[in-house]
Amino acid sequence: MLRINNITYRIGPRVLLEQAKASINPGHMVGLVGRNGTGKTTLLRLITGEIDLDNGSIEIPSRWRIGVSTQEAPDGPLNLIDTVLEADEELTSLAAEAATATDPGRIAEIHARLHAKGAHHAPARAARILAGLGFDEEAQQKPCNDFSGGWRMRVALAALLFTEPDLLLLDEPTNHLDLEARLWLEEYLRRYSGTVLIVSHDRGLLNKVVGQILHLEHGQLKLYQGGYDQFENTRRMQLELNAKSRVKQEAQRAHIQEFVDRFRYKATKAKQAQSRMKMLARMEPIPEDREEGSVTFAFPDPDPLAPPLFSADKVSIGYDGVAVLNNLGFRLDEDDRIALLGANGNGKSTLIKLLAGRLDPISGHVTKSRKLRVGYFAQHQTDELDLEASPLIEMSRKRPGDRDEQLRSQLGRFGFSQERAETKVGNLSGGEKARLLFALMTCDKPHILLLDEPTNHLDVVSREALIQAINGFQGAVIIVSHDPHIIEMTADRFWLVADGGVQPYDGDLDDYRNLLLGRGNGGNGSKKEKEKPTPEENNAQTKKQKRQATAEERKVKASLQKQLVRAETGVQKLEARKTELQNALAAPELYEGGNAKLVELQMRYAETENDLASAEEAWVGLQEQWEQL
Repeated sequence: MLRINNITYRIGPRVLLEQAKASINPGHMVGLVGRNGTGKTTLLRLITGEIDLDNGSIEIPSRWRIGVSTQEAPDGPLNLIDTVLEADEELTSLAAEAATATDPGRIAEIHARLHAKGAHHAPARAARILAGLGFDEEAQQKPCNDFSGGWRMRVALAALLFTEPDLLLLDEPTNHLDLEARLWLEEYLRRYSGTVLIVSHDRGLLNKVVGQILHLEHGQLKLYQGGYDQFENTRRMQLELNAKSRVKQEAQRAHIQEFVDRFRYKATKAKQAQSRMKMLARMEPIPEDREEGSVTFAFPDPDPLAPPLFSADKVSIGYDGVAVLNNLGFRLDEDDRIALLGANGNGKSTLIKLLAGRLDPISGHVTKSRKLRVGYFAQHQTDELDLEASPLIEMSRKRPGDRDEQLRSQLGRFGFSQERAETKVGNLSGGEKARLLFALMTCDKPHILLLDEPTNHLDVVSREALIQAINGFQGAVIIVSHDPHIIEMTADRFWLVADGGVQPYDGDLDDYRNLLLGRGNGGNGSKKEKEKPTPEENNAQTKKQKRQATAEERKVKASLQKQLVRAETGVQKLEARKTELQNALAAPELYEGGNAKLVELQMRYAETENDLASAEEAWVGLQEQWEQL
């Protein structure tokens, strides 16, 4: 069992952990969650002994081997298979000793231990892990230093998984993985026999893999049963219960205090007053729940455009005259929500560049409106930000004709206060830089949002805010993401980018997961021509209908939300007009002369009251419709 016993850790004056405690049983899968900056990675480093505690202790069984994910990518001339095999130091040492040992007794011990560790199957096991993380057979034989940093981070993860430690500590393991590798990792971890502690903002991973959530907040640790959704529901109920208890306690304290104030100096009641004063002293106040800040996203609605926004007919695209995708035919309308599926290297980014206008077709015909505006988000764009500039300066460069208040308003849509809007970009967190990119990409009110891995560096709360913003957006959305949760919550349709083409995929992510894991039919998810549909095809059709129903529901919500905004604005204007008329009617000079002006103001006041009553009634009706939805 892993025991965390009343630990305290400080960084300067800041306390990250204060008398925190928790216990994790052997074989349990636990997700470590908390807002960015609360100390999750620090806790992993404390568990491994990389840094020292200020107070308390962490107990780990002496026989347990600990494995922790690293931010250092492996390098060197060894091929990927050998790089992974070398991660098991005991296996490497035994294999080297077996080649030179001469003592019969020691040779027997070595071979017995090699057999116990499954040495004969080790290369095949290493190959399976590498394949699951996206390396085909040819890639596995290449030197490690042939790959980019992101791919070498996958090799580091493969090496860690190969060692099969008793306690596996993973810090954002899906950061460098595409959707396909992430789905494989999810399945691998579900079968893992050791104890696992995962730091992740990936809601899908935390729902499908872990059985407990360890929440780090305000320096304290609290263990919840179930996945992330269950944790969120349980915590919400606890916060609501605490709020009700706090209100009840405050009312009780006020009642007791009133008694004390009335009778503490009255001889006949002095004893009872003293008793109640002691009761007040013993009542521990229920602390108010301190929310750790909220995150906002708000994509501005585009100006209307006649459909289609974008269409392609027999288009081929690629680089230097060599096509990556061929014979593309599709159209985009303003209500489309499409997720691109397909392994890295199949052409998803190439398709995105075509839609963004950054890549011209090799052949075929593209049609789009001259007024079409496209917003393109990609994580590599953070490298293009001026680290010495502020978000306000970056926004002014993008919109040089806008006034200062307009620039700040756009930044405010994405959670930038006046102070943070003037902070150097180099001093912003990863999540803040991502929000700045969102602010920059949408300042021109684009008709199409192209989102390439938009959730990197965003915590769970920020991802939920992004989902709400996408679903409230009135234009088209094309999304590529390794986070299945954001795809499931925002996409109505799937396109599968594979084998040099793009085809509609009629299944859902569970079907796609099964396809990747070899349990699907091996097709592209499209329905086959048969006289009678199979149960699987019927199921896919049902799921497609559900997605269409979700899309229709979102349209209704978006329309209703616009009506609500207009109604609320109308109520506010009428209330302001009513206040103005009240002030005018209160002026003494109005009653000194003739009454014509007075009568006119009274009539306008009565009309305004009637209009306000009607507007409020309409607003309440719309609000009830919204709540029902």
